[in-house]
Amino acid sequence: MKKSHLISQPENHQNLQTQNTISNHELLADLEQKSRSLEPSQKELEELFRKTEAYAKQHLDNVCDTPAYVTSDDRSIGLLSSPITEMGISLDEVLQQLYDHVDHEGLNSGSPRYLGYIPSGGIVHSAFGDFLAAIGGRYAGIFHSSPGAVRMENMLIRWMAGVVGYPKGSGGYLSSGGSIANLSAIIIAREAHGLRGADYDRAVIYMTEHTHHCVDKALRIAGMGSSIRRRVAEDGRCRMSAEALEKTIAADKASGLEPWLIVGSAGTTNTGTVDPLSDIASIARSNNLWFHVDGAYGAFFALCPEGKDILNGMNQSDSLVLDPHKTLFLPFGSGALLVRDQELMGPAHGGRGAYMIDMDSDAHELSPAYVSPELTKHFRGLRMWLPLKLLGVAPFRAALSEKIYLARYAYERLNTMNGIQVGPYPDLSIVTYRYVPKKGDANEFNRSLVRNLHKDGRVFMTSTQIGSTVVMRMAIGSFRTHLQDIDESLEILQNQIKQLDNC
Repeated sequence: MKKSHLISQPENHQNLQTQNTISNHELLADLEQKSRSLEPSQKELEELFRKTEAYAKQHLDNVCDTPAYVTSDDRSIGLLSSPITEMGISLDEVLQQLYDHVDHEGLNSGSPRYLGYIPSGGIVHSAFGDFLAAIGGRYAGIFHSSPGAVRMENMLIRWMAGVVGYPKGSGGYLSSGGSIANLSAIIIAREAHGLRGADYDRAVIYMTEHTHHCVDKALRIAGMGSSIRRRVAEDGRCRMSAEALEKTIAADKASGLEPWLIVGSAGTTNTGTVDPLSDIASIARSNNLWFHVDGAYGAFFALCPEGKDILNGMNQSDSLVLDPHKTLFLPFGSGALLVRDQELMGPAHGGRGAYMIDMDSDAHELSPAYVSPELTKHFRGLRMWLPLKLLGVAPFRAALSEKIYLARYAYERLNTMNGIQVGPYPDLSIVTYRYVPKKGDANEFNRSLVRNLHKDGRVFMTSTQIGSTVVMRMAIGSFRTHLQDIDESLEILQNQIKQLDNC
């Protein structure tokens, strides 16, 4: 009886296979020998561990003393002088290139005087989680593939839901960051409201001028670039005005438009302010709108009593973004989305391939791949679970309280400095201020001040623009930032102002 084939073969196919067997064996032996270098020998492995450990320890020993920002004329162009080639180079050369062209230039986000943007150098415990995740090679997308990895991610989702006050029946997933999580939330909200392409031109989204730009980007990526975006008026503290929101929704309904989504902020990136979330939630419910909160920066402040009061009403949202790589101090690439009704996530993101039919045979937990855009799923949970298990929640809670009090301290210090105008009293840990010179343009002075601070490099702060006014930002978000670092940074700021003001 002839051997059957799923796909028919030419008559001479088996003869050709026999003739090529010997040469194929020789080829495979050669390829095997070359490819085995991907598995290091015991001696090579020991060298990798020893030298990489020494490099990492040296970085940690110096991270607090090195500048917060370093720049050069060549801007790391030297890295390109060593292209990827057929043959490798030594580990010593690799580490030297890493130091010279990557770790020694640009932002030192691990510095305690890194006060410019929110994510700051990740806690070292997470690095060990990433290391173990990479070594173990567990696929965290489907329960069947790695029950432990999926249980860990869902356990962390349930823990975060408890932190923010979401009810039983909520769900979510770990993402690469706030941008993807906000995109997911918009897609879920769109599907939950049954919006289709013909509806987009009439669908209205409500946010403020300080809503993170990734929301606009997400609407465009989701195909909703033609939807109507209302920039709701703000109060005197850069927060969404609930009264203005209610009036704008009513006017849009009267005009025959379809109000659909409100995006509130639990700590804007621009100013750190928190919208009146409880009032907004009430307006959303009464108008049957989806209420989404971007809490990428601020939501984890719910862990501490000072932040929990300020974030009142966040738990009434329909969806919420949190970034553990911001105020849980994890490495970049650690985001999360929570959705009040877990059942709405699957219809928006779910999908099955024929080759995956075996994966559903023992699904005791919901698989992240079925409720998120990702099928290939990095084992992100370990970088979060490991430090929480090792350290407990208490030090994270204390660090967040400390950042709030440091921001209040910095605000009060700035308010006593001659020529400094402070912005709103900080809700969380971002302080806005500007220097107003006795003569000359204040906006240009503050732009120059930022440039001089960056050139100096010991402290890193940034600027933003509110309306036509350029203001400075002090974003206190590093677990390494303490009182002495704020005092030192303010002293450097004062000296830079004096030098520039005397020019």
